[in-house]
Amino acid sequence: MRLVDPNGGQIGIKSIEEARWLANELGLDLVEVAPDARPPVVRLMDYGKFKYEQSVKAREARKKQTRTVIKEVQFRPKIGAGDFEVKRKRVEKFLRDHDKVKVTMRFRGREVTHPEIGHQILRRLAESVEDYGVVEVPPRLEGRQMTMVLAPVRRIKEAPEPERDTAQVPDDAADAPEETQGTETGDSTGTSQETQQ
Repeated sequence: MRLVDPNGGQIGIKSIEEARWLANELGLDLVEVAPDARPPVVRLMDYGKFKYEQSVKAREARKKQTRTVIKEVQFRPKIGAGDFEVKRKRVEKFLRDHDKVKVTMRFRGREVTHPEIGHQILRRLAESVEDYGVVEVPPRLEGRQMTMVLAPVRRIKEAPEPERDTAQVPDDAADAPEETQGTETGDSTGTSQETQQ
C-alpha cells in the first residue's frame, strides 16, 4: 500500500505491518483514503482531529447558507384602499427581510369572470414595492386564484459616490446650471398646466 504522511508528503510503498508500526510509533491513525487505487492509498493522521475539523467546516458552511423563505399574502379583487395599504406594507416588510413573497389573488363566485381586475391589483402592488422587490413569476391564473411571486432586490453594497473633479470649474458655477435646469423645467411645466386649465 502507498503511505502518505500527515502533511501530504509521500512516504512510499510499504507493507501493512510497516504502516501500522509507523502509525503506532507516531501516535497517529492509519486511514485508507483511496481504496480503489492500485496500490491502495493510506494516510497517517489524527482521525479524531480530522473529524472535528470536518464538523467545524460543515457548521461554518451552514452558517453562510441562506435559506429561501417564501411568505404568502392573500388579496381579494374587492380589496379596499386601506386594506391594500396594510397588505402592501406587509409585502414590503417581507421583501426588506430578504424573503420571497407569493401574492395570491383569490376569486369567489363570479369574480373569476373578471381576472383583469385581479391582474390590475397585482400589477399595482408590484409597482408600489419595486424599490424592494422584483417580479420573479408574473401573475398567472390557476383555477380560482391568480398568483405572482416577488423576489427581494439584491442590493450591492453601495460604494460612496466618486467625488466630482471641481478643480477646473468653480463650485458655484458647477452647481448653478443643474439647479436652474431643474427649476426651469418644473416652472415651465407648472405654468403651462396652469394656463391650460
